[in-house]
Amino acid sequence: MRSILFDGHENTIVDDMELRRPADGEVVVRMLASGLCQSDLSVMSGTIPYPVPVVLGHEGAGVVEDVGPGVVSPRIGDRVVTSTLANCGRCPSCVTGRPTMCRESFGARDAPFRRRGVEVYSFASLSTFSERIVVRAAQTTVLPQDIPATSACLIGCAVLTGAGAVFHRARVGPGDRVVVIGAGGVGLNVIQAARICGAATIIAVDTNKDKRAQAERFGATGFVDPRDDDAVEAVKDLTQGGAHHAFDCVGSPDTVRRSLEMLDWGGQAIILGVPSAGTEFAFPADLLYLDRAILGCRYGSSRPGADIVRYAEMYRQGTLLLDELVTRTYPFDDFHRMVDDARAGLLDRGVLTFAS
Repeated sequence: MRSILFDGHENTIVDDMELRRPADGEVVVRMLASGLCQSDLSVMSGTIPYPVPVVLGHEGAGVVEDVGPGVVSPRIGDRVVTSTLANCGRCPSCVTGRPTMCRESFGARDAPFRRRGVEVYSFASLSTFSERIVVRAAQTTVLPQDIPATSACLIGCAVLTGAGAVFHRARVGPGDRVVVIGAGGVGLNVIQAARICGAATIIAVDTNKDKRAQAERFGATGFVDPRDDDAVEAVKDLTQGGAHHAFDCVGSPDTVRRSLEMLDWGGQAIILGVPSAGTEFAFPADLLYLDRAILGCRYGSSRPGADIVRYAEMYRQGTLLLDELVTRTYPFDDFHRMVDDARAGLLDRGVLTFAS
């Protein structure tokens, strides 16, 4: 089986990976497409520490090829979108509709692969940079046949994280003023979800001017390049006093502070970007006065089983943009080129495709 193996220094395309059979409640998915996310790049750069060897990737769509004991759905042959959330389904958080707060789903590490007698870890409970993966059945949602796998795979992270943060965590409402720092794959989904919610003003902030047209396509009403302007003052001017919601899709100490500075009284900053391990944030205490708040957000506070179905239907109705997120697709053997293009800032999302 072909997979992309990361050893802590580099990725290598290998053809002798072994995958264990599915256990109770698990399924084997043959991958059709996988997005490349910033979190994958962060593991490669060491920003996110992770044990190796590992197969990365966590935005996937594929076909169920085998099922373990006790699995009723999905069935063999179903096309599915995968989710990183391997929640237990039994704890108080799960049964009350807050699966991202399931303790069992956080920090779990499995080694479903073997290569030359050595165990190989999965990443984010998925590892979609492999021709086949074994996951919990609950991590899959059946995909309508008319949605291309190259677009649908992005629902599994970029859409759930970005749109979910708007719908579930921030609860953006009609007429609200929104600022989004970082107009990449997650940021574009924040922008379009804010548009869907009826936000009156949506300001994208990014150092790459080439992002402007795409941000506006997804719903931004303004664009600020912090290299040209005082970003805080520009946002306050465009929002007539500050934003109700500031989404930081970068997660650096500087952008976190700026997101707080961009808020109006009573506003909230939602932190989606993942900083380096051990990073500390510092800002003047008075930024939290006047009922301002800073919120963490895991995986968009999503409910994948329900949300993936909802987003797929919104796509089919023309409300949610998916095809437009895909900057370019790459055949499996061009994986390294996709990584280079992503690091060069050329992609909103690059998507890896697998031979059928």
